[in-house]
Amino acid sequence: MISVPVAVMMQGNKLFSYLGQETASVGVVVLKDILPLALIPPVFLYIGSTMLGWEIGAEEPIYLSVDVVLLISFCYFFALFVGFIGLAVLLRWMAPTYDANLELNRHLTVVATVATPLVIGSIAHLYPHIFVNMLVIIPALIWSMFLLYRGVPALLDTTPQQGMLMASSLIAIVLVAAVTLLGVTVVLWTHGFGPSLGL
Repeated sequence: MISVPVAVMMQGNKLFSYLGQETASVGVVVLKDILPLALIPPVFLYIGSTMLGWEIGAEEPIYLSVDVVLLISFCYFFALFVGFIGLAVLLRWMAPTYDANLELNRHLTVVATVATPLVIGSIAHLYPHIFVNMLVIIPALIWSMFLLYRGVPALLDTTPQQGMLMASSLIAIVLVAAVTLLGVTVVLWTHGFGPSLGL
C-alpha cells in the first residue's frame, strides 16, 4: 500500500481508481498521509528562513531569530494539520447533501490528494522570496483544483454534477477561511502579536 502523495504522481485515471480501492482506516490515513503533508511545508519554511532570510521587497533579507522561526513553523504545522482534518470533516458533513460516500477515510483521502501538489510546491519555501513562492504556488494551486474536481466524484461515489457542486462548495469554504485567517493575522500583528521585522 503506497501513500496518497506517491499515488498523486500516477498518470490519469489510474490515480483515482487506485485510491478508490484503498480501504485504510482513518488513523492510518491521518498518520501516513495527513501528518507528513502537514509537516513538510513548515520544515521547508524553517530551513529557508534560517539559512537565507525572507526577501519582502527590502534591500536586505529579513532574518528572524531561530526561536521565532521555530514558533512560526510550529504554528504553520498546527494550522495545516487542523485545516486538513477540518476540511475532511466538512466534506463528510456535506456528503449527504450531494449523495456522496459517508466514510471519513475517503474524505481524508480526498483532502490528502488535493493538498499534495501544494505541499510539493512548498519546496519554494527553501528560497523564501515572495515572487518565487507565488510563481511556484500558482501552478500547484491549479493542479490541486484539477485533482479536486476530478477526485471528488471518483473517490466519494457521486455523480460528476454533484461532485462539481461539492468541490465548488469546498473551494468557497477554503477561500472564506483563508481571508478570515489573513484578517486575524493582520489584527494580531498590528496589536504586537508577531515578530518585529524592523521595516
